[in-house]
Amino acid sequence: MSPTSSDGAPGAVDRKLLDILVCPITKGPLEFDAARQELISRGAKLAYPIRDGIPIMLPEEARRLD
Repeated sequence: MSPTSSDGAPGAVDRKLLDILVCPITKGPLEFDAARQELISRGAKLAYPIRDGIPIMLPEEARRLD
């Protein structure tokens, strides 16, 4: 099951979900990367994975951004 937007588009994260999710480290906004299925925190320089439609918001599971 992949995440869907409020209009049902596959591979997109629901806008309402993005509005309430924040980076657990910076408490800042996240950007959705559809190609990689990740939520990006520019402030923390981390990419949180989305697995089976579920954002994994654990810093130890995140990928470091260069």
